[in-house]
Amino acid sequence: MSRSLAELFGADGPLAERLPAFRPRSGQLELAETIDRCLAGGQDLVAEAATGTGKTLAYLLPVLLRGERTIISTGTLNLQDQLFRRDLPMALEALGVERKTALLKGRGNYLCLHRLERHLAEAELFDEVAEELRTVQRWSRQTQSGEISEVDSISSQSRVWPLVTSTQDNCLGSECPFLSDCHLVQARRRAQEADVVVVNHHLLFADMALKQTGFGEVLPGAETVVIDEAHQVPDTAMRFFSRGLSAWQVRELARDTLAACGGSAGSLKFLREPTENLRAALEQAMSACADLPPRGEYSGLRRQLDELQALARALNDLARALDPLAERTRDLSNCAERAAVLHDGLHDFLVGREGYVRWFSSRNGRFQLNLTPLDVAAPLTELRERVPATWVMTSATLAVNGRFEHFTRRLGLDSAEELVVESPFDYPAQTRLWIPDQLPEPRDPSHTESLLEQVLPLLRAAGGRAFLLFTSHRALQRAAQWLRSHSDFKLLIQEDAPRHVLLERFRTSPNSLLLGAASFWEGVDVPGRALSVVVIDKLPFAAPDDPVLEATLKAVREAGENPFTTVQLPQAVLALKQGAGRLIRQSDDFGVLVLGDPRILQKPYGRIFLKSLPPMTRADSASEVAEFLRERLAA
Repeated sequence: MSRSLAELFGADGPLAERLPAFRPRSGQLELAETIDRCLAGGQDLVAEAATGTGKTLAYLLPVLLRGERTIISTGTLNLQDQLFRRDLPMALEALGVERKTALLKGRGNYLCLHRLERHLAEAELFDEVAEELRTVQRWSRQTQSGEISEVDSISSQSRVWPLVTSTQDNCLGSECPFLSDCHLVQARRRAQEADVVVVNHHLLFADMALKQTGFGEVLPGAETVVIDEAHQVPDTAMRFFSRGLSAWQVRELARDTLAACGGSAGSLKFLREPTENLRAALEQAMSACADLPPRGEYSGLRRQLDELQALARALNDLARALDPLAERTRDLSNCAERAAVLHDGLHDFLVGREGYVRWFSSRNGRFQLNLTPLDVAAPLTELRERVPATWVMTSATLAVNGRFEHFTRRLGLDSAEELVVESPFDYPAQTRLWIPDQLPEPRDPSHTESLLEQVLPLLRAAGGRAFLLFTSHRALQRAAQWLRSHSDFKLLIQEDAPRHVLLERFRTSPNSLLLGAASFWEGVDVPGRALSVVVIDKLPFAAPDDPVLEATLKAVREAGENPFTTVQLPQAVLALKQGAGRLIRQSDDFGVLVLGDPRILQKPYGRIFLKSLPPMTRADSASEVAEFLRERLAA
């Protein structure tokens, strides 16, 4: 390297010249040098880099300097865009090197020109989104990337998007008349030619697990794979190594099969009856599932088994009818393949597989049947063996009590080097930790109201400026009801608007409180005075009615281990670290963390939670933390 990493991350280096708030951080340099050494030696690395470390630049600089082909995967589309559009260009400029970079998202993020034209021609059938279709048409004439996120004027939840994007099932592939202008094909081509490709976990694991067309040509050439926000990897991998089917997939298959007959003369007489039989079987299965709870184990489907077995037979009959017609058109071939896959998925669900848990989710009969592996270490190990790259996994929350076993064991990372980098923030001076006393047990029906009564003076001293994070939607709604009756704060409730809308209102609205559940515990960044208090109602142990968790705990117990210390405790500790991490986002932030769960002081395991948090100064009363905030806010 022409310049050492110490120089690049130094007070007079190129980063300091370009970033006004930059200051040398020993932890950032330590992480960068460790990554560089691991890349040079082909050694996998698992690294926890606490908030404020600057981990993104710590992995970008050594990766870019080495110039090896690299895949970088992030947790969300927003982080993906931020990395590609802001961090990567700045790092390249600071280094003065040229590297070809590319951004690659899942196919549902790109405009499909064929489907747009098709639905514009049938606009009268889509009256409720006709104006949005025309908006997309105008945008389609000027977009370069075809990424639908460019269209700010249309909600991401709009019903227009499924009409103008493709799925693996309905893509025409090489037979598409718009193939030469296809935005997805162009994005994949750019990725295949790039030195650094930025993807997201969903795309990474969907393509790994399902071997979808295109990505396999990108990944095998990579010499380095960097996974940021790596704490999400075990659950993401588990989701994408699952099998099964949904009522929606079966309904779409029936519809597309009949539509495909239009392009193949004589096909309808062979396919009409099995397709109608499939529709009838689906309606009967959905009717039988109408009274199911939102989710449950396979054993909860005893009364629905006859209908599900009939659905499997109908899928098999359609697959057999489609098979001899598959060579006629691309659409019929597509339907034949889907029918076979859905039948196999339902068959495997009904029969079961060793090492997998069978469970369902359902809403008004619209069921999803899942066959989920309890162990993803084996398929991930097999994957890494097929892709001889160095893997770097990093996140602000990976270690429990300074150790990584729960993470590395789930992913089969037996020989990875491990590193913990502490935050450069002055937590003892910047923060206070308050655990209110005399609170009822978390299961007590009065817990939420009792906590709010104690916290209310602090919220008033802060002038709002608080996140209230809950472990259940029921507690969130109780808290909202109590606060409406006992305060005049502006309440921003998770279900009331999309997350980015609520966050913008929170940043700009004085005297506001944001009440959130699971999705607000991570990936939410509100630096500065806008957020000065984070209240967490209970220790975030996973819901005991989660079928996958229940099966995992049973498997751990049968293996002779303690499921609480092996699974439940580490998961809860990491979730608490994520929630607490919302408070301090930059070096001049300050604030108060309130933990409303008396178990953290009463139970032996409470020490592990406390030890895993940053070194915040403990406070004894509401008046003490209120005074701390008043002094800081007045400064």
